[in-house]
Amino acid sequence: MTSLGGVEMVDWNLAVATATRLARPGPEVSREGARAVVSELRRHAKASEEHVRGFTRMGSDRPGERDTPVLVVDRPGWVRANVAGFRELLSPLLSKVRERRAGTPGGAVLGAVGGKVTGVEVGMLLSFLASRVLGQYETFAPATRELPGGADGGGRLLLVAPNIVHVERELDVDPHDFRLWVCLHEETHRTQFASVPWLRDHIQGEIHSFLGETDMDPSTLLERLREAAQSLSGGRTQSTGTEEKPQTERAGIVELVQTPTQREILGRLTAVMSLLEGHADYVMDGVGPEVVPSVAEIREKFQKRRATGAGRLDQALRKLLGLDAKLRQYREGERFVRAVVEELGMDGFNRVWTSPNTLPTKSEIGSPGDWIARMRS
Repeated sequence: MTSLGGVEMVDWNLAVATATRLARPGPEVSREGARAVVSELRRHAKASEEHVRGFTRMGSDRPGERDTPVLVVDRPGWVRANVAGFRELLSPLLSKVRERRAGTPGGAVLGAVGGKVTGVEVGMLLSFLASRVLGQYETFAPATRELPGGADGGGRLLLVAPNIVHVERELDVDPHDFRLWVCLHEETHRTQFASVPWLRDHIQGEIHSFLGETDMDPSTLLERLREAAQSLSGGRTQSTGTEEKPQTERAGIVELVQTPTQREILGRLTAVMSLLEGHADYVMDGVGPEVVPSVAEIREKFQKRRATGAGRLDQALRKLLGLDAKLRQYREGERFVRAVVEELGMDGFNRVWTSPNTLPTKSEIGSPGDWIARMRS
């Protein structure tokens, strides 16, 4: 359990244990086959460095830029890595809630019980996500012996081997091409943060500002988490006229916006995440034709898979967790990048990385011409 002084609101150790226990088993792979997958993913991750740097014209020879570790993990490994990141990012908010709870009669007892309950519920959410993530550049989690990170607070690149194998089989695509294609996307994220030294601190600062504005009593925050977890057991519904719609349609778990300031911050975060995800999609497909022979087939099948869920529960959870919004970020961000590169070339597009002031706004993501005009003014 995290130690922030006193009883914690979330028992993170219990969250890890719950997610690990509930995570679906991965596809059947022999021990020899698993070793081959891990080895190939590591080779592709290494090869992707030069492909991405050459295409994007990003990168430098700064010491330590390329020391970000590549970790090929299973589903429990992904859970442990992300819990470490959540603990780091949410610590300001949880500290604030703990302080408010300290003056509440019975707060310590409620905290002990609530921490266990919420730990289970967070674990349930992580178990759902653990079977869906193919790869991730993890920016904020602190390094540990089991999960090393880059120097000076740098991140780490995670490739979730069971999920990659599962999807390549489900799509019936060339496994070697698919693995390289995934690595190109994640390597683009690593290149973004390694080549733009201010980017990590900028995003972390925005997130902390957002959380610092949150004015929410503990019971309300716990209820938001519980709404998410309850949908795992079938989901509650609310009546709208004669239709039954999942309650989860009303809001994503990230929508804890309470103030106009938070709405502004969330708009900026949405814009930068759309940029990062869209840029990664643009790069993986731009590099693809030369090094991934079946890239067109992979993209077509993968887009269809992205657009559809496995069923009503899956779709409800995707909406609740903001995954549908993330899919829109990929599409809108990729369109922004493509439009700017077509107009200004790659070097012109790369002006976006100059400073926080040159990042596109949320409206500019949807209207690339406005960003181009602002850069030319």
